[in-house]
Amino acid sequence: MKSYEEATAFLGEWGPYQRTIFFFLSATIIPNGYMVLSMVFLADIPQHHCRLPISSNVTTGEPSFMNLSLLLPMEEVDGEQTYSKCTRYRIHMEDGFNDTARETEPCVDGWVYSTDRYISTIVSEWDLVCDNNWKGPFTTSVFFLGVLCGSIISGHLSDRYGRKVVLFGGTALQTILSLSQLASPSWELFCILYFFIGVGEISNYVAAFVLGSELFGKSGRIAYTTVGICISYALGYSLLPLCAYYIRDWRMLLLTLTLPEILYVPLWWYIPESPRWLLTQGKVEQAEVILKAAAKKNGITHLGPIFDTTCSNMDPVNRNEHAHTYLDLVITSNIRNVTILSLFIWMACAIGYYGLSLNTPNMHGDPYINCFASAASEIIVCVIVWWLMRVSPRRIVTASMLLLSGGVLLLIQFVPSTLQIVITILLMIGKSGATAAYTIIYIFSSELYPTVVRNMGLGACSMASRIGSIISPYFAFLVAYSDILAFILMGTLMVASGIFTLLLPETHDQPLPEIIQQMQPMSCCCTSAKLQRCTPFSFQTTAQQVNDPQDGVTSSPTSTAGQYNAMKLISTSTNAGPYTHEHHDN
Repeated sequence: MKSYEEATAFLGEWGPYQRTIFFFLSATIIPNGYMVLSMVFLADIPQHHCRLPISSNVTTGEPSFMNLSLLLPMEEVDGEQTYSKCTRYRIHMEDGFNDTARETEPCVDGWVYSTDRYISTIVSEWDLVCDNNWKGPFTTSVFFLGVLCGSIISGHLSDRYGRKVVLFGGTALQTILSLSQLASPSWELFCILYFFIGVGEISNYVAAFVLGSELFGKSGRIAYTTVGICISYALGYSLLPLCAYYIRDWRMLLLTLTLPEILYVPLWWYIPESPRWLLTQGKVEQAEVILKAAAKKNGITHLGPIFDTTCSNMDPVNRNEHAHTYLDLVITSNIRNVTILSLFIWMACAIGYYGLSLNTPNMHGDPYINCFASAASEIIVCVIVWWLMRVSPRRIVTASMLLLSGGVLLLIQFVPSTLQIVITILLMIGKSGATAAYTIIYIFSSELYPTVVRNMGLGACSMASRIGSIISPYFAFLVAYSDILAFILMGTLMVASGIFTLLLPETHDQPLPEIIQQMQPMSCCCTSAKLQRCTPFSFQTTAQQVNDPQDGVTSSPTSTAGQYNAMKLISTSTNAGPYTHEHHDN
């Protein structure tokens, strides 16, 4: 039987059709880059102190040094004396200003915020400081909690209703609710909307990732998942500090970041559904229409059917009898082990990546420059990853990046605190390693899971990573109190996940599996290259495979009938799909 890649080889790897889809799909990722990390500036904490009492005559503006020294206690922060941000001296009104008592009280009259860097943030808008300082990182955690829920439902929706519907549905949800946030009268409503924005963001991202992985051939798939998606994300990330530098009001900044997403509406008519997914649903005619349109755009005249439809006359009930669910991710010991290890690795990657990204305001130097440097480094990392993914084994590269990131973070504790530039450089290296690992693990996992559960597999892994991302704001929050502890915890997680990566199967130079029985077996760091080689996958499923699947898990023939019959649609005839090349651009 011909594989999907063999049946569609006539399209070529890099024609006008592939380039167009590459550009459009990559463009849908740009907003994710700046929306995910927008809290770096939207929720940054300006310099502030208690609003001084009316009797001091300095309730607004810059108070005099004498008034500050009389009314604000001194505190030691990072070895330096500074005015308290959460308490002030109590003034007895009947005694007058000069008889100020040395008793302290909280900021009962509110706070005064510096406008040197920001006109406003959500922190100054709703006083998310002092006793309410937990609300800042919690706001980001709420977003990632929405991403977590989106990861759970989007994979199932995408595998059931299609990649394209979820892609544009997630984009629409993210855009509409981001505009609604501008009118938020309270922090609570802002968080509720931010939760559902997270649902839309991850639905868009994962659907775009899987759709591109299934539309492109091998070389195009690697280019899309590294150069396409990751550089687009990094470009969006780079736009964030540039916009934030010129727009210092949080509402205007959010409006500027959201409006461009409306431009993606016309792409609905240019981005197709995944033919792979359509085949698994038995929609052969629709898959052929998409592929013939692609062939026409590549200058190829197709003279016959692409797939053999003689096998499509099966009972529709039987074809859909086995509806895949998340339970299929643990149905055999092999896919179960892959899933468990992947969940942990994804969670560690998310903690490392987002923990270091959200730590930008705490780093030495200007936050706008630090954020832009962090984003620019991601572009370089994406190009390096693209090259590595073409020539290197997946698990070795992933493990190396995780060990590099974790090792650098563990090394920071031995650097004197006076060498802030060295610490910043090490943090950038650690962030680059986490970025590379996070980039590769998306590709690695999409190659590990078969088509019938690929989106659910990525959704589950993404769900685990969001547990890490929910925790990550508090790692950045912890840096303000104990940076050594925060970096030790992140470094240990990254090193452990790097070691566990070596246990996963190798997918380099292997075809994408279509059904669960075609998955690569688990390996270990001592497995020889010879044992890792696998014969090319075939869509043919024998009775022995059905009745005696791997690891002793038995399934009935009807449970795999839908998978088998859908894959039988691939033509077996050497002349089933004759075509003539008018133009082919590789």
